[in-house]
Amino acid sequence: MIVGARPATSADLAVVAEMAEAALGGLRPLRGGEVWANSDGRTTPVRTGLESELADPNAEIFVGTIDDAPVGYAAVHERALHDGSAIARITDLYVIPAARRVGVGESLILSVEAWARRRALVGLDSLALPGDRDTKNFFETFGLVARAIEVHRRLDG
Repeated sequence: MIVGARPATSADLAVVAEMAEAALGGLRPLRGGEVWANSDGRTTPVRTGLESELADPNAEIFVGTIDDAPVGYAAVHERALHDGSAIARITDLYVIPAARRVGVGESLILSVEAWARRRALVGLDSLALPGDRDTKNFFETFGLVARAIEVHRRLDG
């Protein structure tokens, strides 16, 4: 079994869009997931957004693979900071359940980090929903730790 990651191409859009839909579906029921999906999650149709990102010089989509078969993806964007520097904002990181815990996520995050370093970005940023321990623990393995806690309260009942 060969695990890896590579930049996505337009030929990957259909499978990446399927994984993006699965990621949205998996996060919506979690605490904070519905608000996240409606504020920061991908809009539908997800393929349209992915196509735009493939063409964006300040973004990249990576495909995680096992034996060259796509089983995960990551999307990252350059985000300018007020001091003139910039960070890499990981907006998506998803591996299909059957391919987890074998190094696909690691290959994806290492690819994102290499992309950020080539661009001289000063850090990596992402989001983990409250109670999503697997995501939090995964990010902490790579040195990403909480820098803020976002709070919310519904007002419509």
